[in-house]
Amino acid sequence: MQTSYQLYMPTKVISKIGASEEVGEILLAHGYKTILLVTDKGIVNSGLLENIVQSLNNGNIEYKIFSDVEPNPKSATITKIIDQYKDFNIDAVLAIGGGSSIDTAKAVAVMLKNEGNILDYEGVEKIPNEGVPLVAIPTTAGTGSEVTASTIITDENSLFKVAVISSKIFPKLAILDAQLTLNCPRHITSSTGMDALTHAIESYLSKQKNPVSNAIALHAIKLIEENINRAYYYGSDIHSREKMLEASMLAGYAFSQTRLGNVHAISQAFGGLFDIPHGVANATILPYIMEYNLPAAVDEYVEISKALNVYDPHLSAKENAEKVVKKIKEMNKELEIPMYTKELGVNLDHIDQIIKDSMRSGNILVNPRLTTAKDIEYLVRLSYDGEVPIPLPASKNNAVKTGSLAFN
Repeated sequence: MQTSYQLYMPTKVISKIGASEEVGEILLAHGYKTILLVTDKGIVNSGLLENIVQSLNNGNIEYKIFSDVEPNPKSATITKIIDQYKDFNIDAVLAIGGGSSIDTAKAVAVMLKNEGNILDYEGVEKIPNEGVPLVAIPTTAGTGSEVTASTIITDENSLFKVAVISSKIFPKLAILDAQLTLNCPRHITSSTGMDALTHAIESYLSKQKNPVSNAIALHAIKLIEENINRAYYYGSDIHSREKMLEASMLAGYAFSQTRLGNVHAISQAFGGLFDIPHGVANATILPYIMEYNLPAAVDEYVEISKALNVYDPHLSAKENAEKVVKKIKEMNKELEIPMYTKELGVNLDHIDQIIKDSMRSGNILVNPRLTTAKDIEYLVRLSYDGEVPIPLPASKNNAVKTGSLAFN
């Protein structure tokens, strides 16, 4: 593990049952009086906005609502919002929803103070100016986007999901209110929960990990293992919902410092090309990537086995590592996650583009096992129907080198 590292987490987190009903008071305390609220139609139709809007009214906060966020948000949507509200003199952007709403709000917040198109800032630390302050209220326990420095926006021309990463994207404030997740549909609870698990595991395995991110990621893994089934099957248990929301936030904190890995590289390609929801794509691919990465990270897998409560002191390190892969497969089955990506709508006619887009992702650089384009092809084809299509490449030639992500 590297011995030198940097940590930067400027997001203030308020975790409290019912905190969303106090949002007007909280915003005023931070000096925000003119708000652009960014959300989606599902949130509006569910009634989750009612108490939040009432709180804004009680605080005499002026606000506009944009509620047309789509899954896998596109750059044209960001431009549309900027054009519609750029003269509103916005003090802060308030995001309410899942990862798509929060990512949209992040892009809007920075583009209100920067020129051009959000796609112009692909990569790390390309944004020149501080954006409008962002307040994020997640309604799913999955993305952790409320505490991360990235926004993922689809280029509608190339269908590539562009990652924009900058310390200027971190939300100023995250409000965690588990009661907003109580009515989350079961399939959303499962896919977002496994999304959070993927974040925690890939952060823990990242080549850019550090002792702090490791401790946080392992705790997130433990919380998810202990609470995801009850949140899924029981649903209205506020304690498990609160712990899942906490785990999602912690996993987000961890990967904001480390980036992720091959799961996200491939799933983001799927999301852009086939409009597959991010969480279920991650969950479906995870077991295949875990099997692939195991030889490069046996010791790390042993620690993950302890967090997942499957460690057996009588077994070898490799055997305990293998129990991690088995456990993740079992979790997916219990949570009714599809076993193969063909069930998600992946089309292998686009295999060349999938490989190209996956290799373009910076997450490949920090995956624990060196990865080539041939490796990506193998993993994509294997995850499609579970059948081994070609011999696994040795990954000795043309291996990518680890990158760097540091906030100065």
